[in-house]
Amino acid sequence: MKTKLLYSVLLLAVIFTLNSCSSDASEASTVEAKILVDANYTYSPSELEAMKLINDYRVSVGLNSLEKINYISVKSEDHDNYMISNNVVNHDGFVDRSENIIKTLGAKTVGENIAYNYNTPQAALNAWLNSPGHKENIVGNFTHFGISIRENPVTGKKFYTNIFAKI
Repeated sequence: MKTKLLYSVLLLAVIFTLNSCSSDASEASTVEAKILVDANYTYSPSELEAMKLINDYRVSVGLNSLEKINYISVKSEDHDNYMISNNVVNHDGFVDRSENIIKTLGAKTVGENIAYNYNTPQAALNAWLNSPGHKENIVGNFTHFGISIRENPVTGKKFYTNIFAKI
């Protein structure tokens, strides 16, 4: 009788343990799969510098560094190309970009900064930090980001799109 009771308790413990581990592993895999969306993006030295400057600033004010996600940089690049093609500087399509990032990556919130005609990432960052709305994104409750800096081949002017996400 004691042996049968012991086996029953042991069996319940094993089942409980397997179920809880299985659930955790499944959730972790889902999050990792969403974060690691297969997207190829080659960062220019300017883009890497801009990301470092943003993270350095965030850390200097006691915030977490943001992790880059290629998929978000691809979305940023798409917007830069749109602005160059249409000769505009705006947030057109932000709702669609945001909803796509939320759906694809499981983001909870998304923010976006754009800039135009700054020769260096430092100059663009300075402008963003001097603008309350842009600064709010830089110091916002985000965990990940992507960036694209593209130059208009006709005018030589640079377009910046920086998208932030909380995942």
